[in-house]
Amino acid sequence: QAQLVESGGGLVQSGGSLRLSCVASELAFSTYSMGWFRQDPGKSREFVGGISWSGNRTYYSESVKGRFTIARDNAKNTVYLQMNSLKPEDTAVYSCGASLYGTGSSYNPTVYEYWGQGTQVTVSS
Repeated sequence: QAQLVESGGGLVQSGGSLRLSCVASELAFSTYSMGWFRQDPGKSREFVGGISWSGNRTYYSESVKGRFTIARDNAKNTVYLQMNSLKPEDTAVYSCGASLYGTGSSYNPTVYEYWGQGTQVTVSS
């Protein structure tokens, strides 16, 4: 059974940085595009950004463009989300998703077949 495990969340002050990791197992990772989403309680998942299976294309929502960077290491079955200049409104549970047929650009969570459990990011003002 494919599994995605996120780590790296925590509490950080406004303006600070965090790097999230998502490690895949039991998955042909290098053939999947990956997406990062975030979710507040009672709200739907929000697309943060994504990366193609090869890593040569990345996509970002307008709310994080210029502050967040996505990268992947297919040798380590890992995708990263580097978050800089964090704001209180970035507070959410962040999850990674894997999509075999997507490009990493899709805002639609249903495109992603596998999901991690998420990691909490809290940004204090």
